[in-house]
Amino acid sequence: MTSAAATAATAAAAAESHGFLSPTGVEIAFVLVGLVTLGAAVITVTTRQLVHAALWLVVALGGLAVEYLLLTAEFIAWVQVLIYVGSVVVLLLFGLMLTRAPIGRSPDADSGNRPVALAVALAAAAALVWVVVDAFRTTVIDLDGAAQGSTGVTGSVLFRHWVLPFEALSVLLLAALVGAIVLSRKNAAADARTTDAPATDREGNR
Repeated sequence: MTSAAATAATAAAAAESHGFLSPTGVEIAFVLVGLVTLGAAVITVTTRQLVHAALWLVVALGGLAVEYLLLTAEFIAWVQVLIYVGSVVVLLLFGLMLTRAPIGRSPDADSGNRPVALAVALAAAAALVWVVVDAFRTTVIDLDGAAQGSTGVTGSVLFRHWVLPFEALSVLLLAALVGAIVLSRKNAAADARTTDAPATDREGNR
């Protein structure tokens, strides 16, 4: 018996040894991390404290990175950590600080349109699931080829089929950073005028 046949026999025996009622440790960890990630995502969009929302977003994105690790997609996991947790969330926090967002509860953060927002979110989720299922319904993954989360496969797909969305996201993040800086400069100028006004009044009274 060759090594390939032995490997196939071992994989078949492992597949038969456990099923839906006897999951492996990796499958249990995947479900638990998924529940934590889902809870963090729900808190992110329901909390009225902007800073807490950004921090819970870190937990949600970190949970996704752990899920990628459990799926043996190490490259995608580290990209998730470096780009989303290390860059996007930091950019959001800088935007909150530069625009002087309130640290505590923000009553004006809730517009009162939660039913409409929930309906839109469910419709978007249903559309996304339908698109993904329809796109990958007939896709066959070559288990003997390169890993789907490897650097070569990811780079080839990203810069061959997703160049325009990748660049559009870069421009969007740059626009958000520039907007935060502009808003902070306006607030600083307003504060300077407010500070100078009492001093001018005191000099005039003299």
